[in-house]
Amino acid sequence: MLKTPLNDTHKRLGARLVEFGGWEMPVMYRGINDEHVYTRTAASIFDVSHMGRLKFTGDDAEKFLDKVCTRNIAKVAVGKSAYSHVCNEQGCILDDVIVSRFKDHLYMVCNAGNREKIVAHLKKHIEGMKVKMEDLTTGTVMFAIQGPAVLPLFKEQSDKLPIKVPEIPRYGCFGGSYMGMGYTVFRSGYTGEDGFEFVLPAMAGVLVWDFFTKDGGPDRATIKPAGLGARDTLRLEAGMPLYGHELSEHVNSLAAGCKWCVDLNKDYVGSAALRKFDSDGLRFKMTGLALEGRRIARQGSKILSEGREVGEVTSGTLSPTLGKSIAMGYVETALSNSEAKLAVDVSGTPIPATVVGLPFYRRQ
Repeated sequence: MLKTPLNDTHKRLGARLVEFGGWEMPVMYRGINDEHVYTRTAASIFDVSHMGRLKFTGDDAEKFLDKVCTRNIAKVAVGKSAYSHVCNEQGCILDDVIVSRFKDHLYMVCNAGNREKIVAHLKKHIEGMKVKMEDLTTGTVMFAIQGPAVLPLFKEQSDKLPIKVPEIPRYGCFGGSYMGMGYTVFRSGYTGEDGFEFVLPAMAGVLVWDFFTKDGGPDRATIKPAGLGARDTLRLEAGMPLYGHELSEHVNSLAAGCKWCVDLNKDYVGSAALRKFDSDGLRFKMTGLALEGRRIARQGSKILSEGREVGEVTSGTLSPTLGKSIAMGYVETALSNSEAKLAVDVSGTPIPATVVGLPFYRRQ
């Protein structure tokens, strides 16, 4: 099992560690609800070093990524990031990724559990092209700082940082070097809150983590660590899909509700299949569900309409922010319209549920 450069730090902080995507990762420190609420109201830091980090250089780097990504990478400007899918020939999802453009290279962040699969897929399609692909994952550390207090905190601390972090636009990225140490910053996140993600050499991880989490005292909010448990409930409230739940090799990008990241006018791996899905229509679509009561719909729970099975839950939780049971899942397209009345089979009991639009939560 792989360990991130912050593994000893998590143990020092008393984190509960679990296996995730082949890595030993903190699932929680103080408690999932506590960490969830703190992220929504202040600022949390997440170790996301398990995510794959791939760098592309060479004359054909853009052409290559356009060949394997559903998004039109040629339209991604320098200093910007774009969400995309990498699909197989059947138009189904091998992974969801973030592709960023810098002045002299392109950069992809992929899911931890899919890194080896994606690297193998990319190597298969890179043959004959002038592209160098470097896997930077194990030599770097990556953490995300998320929450409404993040931007004010970085504005206050701007004189202590080598770059003006708050000046990076939403879905922007910036790379540079400070005292001989390379760094990359993204303004994105997976929580529904504003924030930043930092990539640094592995040896700098603990030092920078400790700097950011220094007690703010009475004068400012303290950035506190949060684990994968809160990261999951936060992303679910924000209606963000998770690979292995909403996304998989058995689901196409259009059914997943991600047509906005699919360019049907260019050719790439899976494009012909996706155009056919678009013209033929979809049997199932991903949607949100609000359940009555406080029972939680788990992945795999059947979605019912008048007793008939019409879909399946992919993720569910009792929302700490909204105080109600929410879920995401696939239902027959005809029943995916907002306000449709359905039910979810929770341990043999049909719980009334209403189709709702995503996201469940949107920051003010």
